[in-house]
Amino acid sequence: MDDFTDAAQALTARLRTLFPATPLQRNAYLSQKYDADIWLKREDLTPVRSYKIRGAFNAMRKALESDPDRALFVAASAGNHAQGVAFNCAHFGVRGVIFMPVTTPQQKIDKTRAFGGTDIEIRLVGDYFDETLRVAQEFCAAEGGHFLAPFDDPHVIEGQASVVVEMLDEMPAPPDMVILPVGGGGLSSGIKRYLDATVPGLSLWLVEPVGGASLTAALAAGAPESLSRVDSFVDGASVARIGARPFEILKTVPPERVLLAPEDRICATMLEMLNVEGIVLEPAGALSLDVLPELADQIRGKTVVCVTSGGNFDFERLPEVRERAQRFSGIKKYFVLRLPQRPGALRDFLELLGPDDDIARFEYLKKSARNFGSVLIGIETTHARNFESLFQRLDAAEFVYRDITADPILSEFLI
Repeated sequence: MDDFTDAAQALTARLRTLFPATPLQRNAYLSQKYDADIWLKREDLTPVRSYKIRGAFNAMRKALESDPDRALFVAASAGNHAQGVAFNCAHFGVRGVIFMPVTTPQQKIDKTRAFGGTDIEIRLVGDYFDETLRVAQEFCAAEGGHFLAPFDDPHVIEGQASVVVEMLDEMPAPPDMVILPVGGGGLSSGIKRYLDATVPGLSLWLVEPVGGASLTAALAAGAPESLSRVDSFVDGASVARIGARPFEILKTVPPERVLLAPEDRICATMLEMLNVEGIVLEPAGALSLDVLPELADQIRGKTVVCVTSGGNFDFERLPEVRERAQRFSGIKKYFVLRLPQRPGALRDFLELLGPDDDIARFEYLKKSARNFGSVLIGIETTHARNFESLFQRLDAAEFVYRDITADPILSEFLI
C-alpha cells in the first residue's frame, strides 16, 4: 500500500455520506453471449448518473479543508462534470459558478440547475468549449475562486479511484480483466494507479472513441498532444488533449491495450443494452461494452469487469443513435440515384426493390438536365445482404447510382 491507495480508501468511506456504493452487477446476457463472467460497475447509477461526482467531491473537500472560508468554486463543463460540481456545491453549501457553452442542450442545463439549486449560478458563454473554459478561468482568477478541473487534478484522480476501491471490495477475488473508458484520463489514471499498487499484473484495457483518441495520440508522441479535430458525439470522452497528470500515470500502458470504438458502432451497443437489458447508457458509458466483440477470444472463460461510466442520455438524440446504429449494421443505406426523366422511370425503380426493402427517404436534389434528375434515397432492410442483391438488380437495369452512406462530407450535408 502507498499514500495514494490509503487516500483512495479513506475517500471511499467518506463518499458514503453522499451516496451508496454503485452496484457491481453480473450481466447474464453478456456473460452468455461471450462465454465469460461479465460484471458491470454501474457508474450510471450515481445520483448524477456518472462517476464525475466522485472527483468533484474529493477536490472540493480538499479545498475546503485547506481553506474553510473558501467562498467560490468555478467550473467549465457541458455535461457530467457540471452536474457533479453542482451536486457537491449543494452538499457542502458553497457557492459555485458553472460556465457552459451556449450550445449546451437545455436538458443538461436544467439537470445541472436542479442538482445545485440556489447554491450555483450557470453562465452560458461561447459556442465552443475552449472559449467557455477561457472565460471561466479568467473569471475564477479575477474573483479569487477555486477552479475545479474535470480530470487534470491530483485530487480528482484520487476521487475517481474510489470506483475500483468499491469494485474490489464487492468481489471475492480480483477479476481477470477490467475494461474502462478514457477521455481526459481522470478515471483511467486513478483506477490504473490503484490497481498497480494493489493488484499488479491485472489486465487493464482502455477504450476511447475514434473521434477523440487523445490517449492514442499521446502514447504515439510520448507526450500529450492536441488533436486537430474532435468528433463530439461521445461527449463524455471526446477530449482534444489528455490531461498531463493522467498521462504521467497512463504513459506505461501498452498501446495495444488502448482500443478505439467507432461512433456508429457505439450507437449499436447503446441500442442493444437499451432494448435487451433496459440499461440507459450515454455514448461514453457504452465504450467498455462496445469492444467486447474485439476481445471475445481473450475474455472467454474469464471474469471481466466493464465500467459503465455514465447514463446521462437525452432521449431526443435517440433517432440519431438509431440511424447511426442502422448504418453501422448495414441495414440502412443512402445513395444518390440518377433517375431518367420519363414516364414510368420511378415505377421501374420501385419494382426492383425486394420484399424487405423499405424507402425511408426520397428527395429530389436537382433536375439539372432534361433527361435525368438526381434523387437522394434512403432504404432500410432487414438484413445487410439484401443490399448486395438490390445493387445487382440496379446494375442489370442500368440505373446509375452512388452509395453515400459512408461518405462523411455528403452524409453531413445531405443526410
